[in-house]
Amino acid sequence: MQIRVGTRGSKLALAQTDWVINQLKKYFPHLQIEKVVIKTTGDKILDSPLSKIGGKGLFVKEIEEALLRGEIDFAVHSMKDVPSQIPPELEIAVIPQRESPFDVWISAFPHLAYLPPWAKVGTSSLRRACQLKRLRKDLQIETLRGNVDTRLRKYSEGNFDGIILAEAGLKRLGLEVSFRRFSVEEMIPAVGQGALGIETRREDRKIFEILKVLHSAETACEVTAERAFLRILEGGCQVPLGALAQLKNGRLVITGFIGDLSGERFYRETLEGPKEEASKLGETLAKILLKRGGKEILEELYKT
Repeated sequence: MQIRVGTRGSKLALAQTDWVINQLKKYFPHLQIEKVVIKTTGDKILDSPLSKIGGKGLFVKEIEEALLRGEIDFAVHSMKDVPSQIPPELEIAVIPQRESPFDVWISAFPHLAYLPPWAKVGTSSLRRACQLKRLRKDLQIETLRGNVDTRLRKYSEGNFDGIILAEAGLKRLGLEVSFRRFSVEEMIPAVGQGALGIETRREDRKIFEILKVLHSAETACEVTAERAFLRILEGGCQVPLGALAQLKNGRLVITGFIGDLSGERFYRETLEGPKEEASKLGETLAKILLKRGGKEILEELYKT
């Protein structure tokens, strides 16, 4: 049997897709899987922050269209790139075991506290910028886009005093880079960070039967809570927000925040509840933050 998987062409996207293929081959050694590389709008526009050009859906739209046309049988995405709403004919059918969800600090300065005044830090993420401003108000946040290799090269060329990347990307690429992991207290990750999502056509049960061997109920539970949080806040790249859900002793603990672009207003909360109520927990957390001041932040950001 031959099936086709759609993926972006970045080194990280290909590494993630290869990982999925290799895992499937362990269960189905005779399965033939063809990689179909699809260039997305997000890959083509590299000189602007995502918040200015339409958000993270730019990394999945063309791939979803290929799936709907039947040109591929499934797609592998980074869950943090998947919008809260996807076409009704499609579904994120399988979520494998999560890699590290945390952000990491890469710099000759081992901690933000050691940076000189007005140091330059590279990131294009409003979520990271907002939280950085809370930790150090004087920092100059500079736009840094491109794939992981490009970002590391720009740092090594001396353009920044430090940069922030997702630990999962470094691990999946097998890069030996010295870093310091941010704690959740310092830097709440993006929704779905470190998790992969395998998207299929909803009616294609044959493909689902093959892919389901990779599903992690634990990771799916955590990502479900985080995405419910995102759905209520209706935010993507345009809003500084983040959430991390973790199963601890059979209970689900989720921490989330919403802030303004300067980091001056910052609302954060942690909730705990039964894992069976993952969606409800994420939604409740989002509603609490909206009442505390998040609603005003959203209204202001969407006016600009």
